[in-house]
Amino acid sequence: MSAKLKTMRQIVLEELEHIPKGNDAQNELRLIYFNRRMHSLGRKAKEKKTAKNVLAESIARIKEEYPNFEPEYDKEFFEGETVSSNTKLSKKE
Repeated sequence: MSAKLKTMRQIVLEELEHIPKGNDAQNELRLIYFNRRMHSLGRKAKEKKTAKNVLAESIARIKEEYPNFEPEYDKEFFEGETVSSNTKLSKKE
């Protein structure tokens, strides 16, 4: 595994600490977030997306299958994120 890939993976895993495990829909959210966020940080990404952007897209995708889904995540962490795709905040709700 390349150093760049390891760094990307570390960033995404740290962000996932702000999206707790839960029921099937919540766990699927984590899976979709992981995949989409890794892609957003990769060199083939078509546009830069923040963790907040990726989370919003992931939630929208889950709601297609689970319309009443209420996601659990650290709102302060994702709302406080800046435009930089590598920003990691340590505040929790």
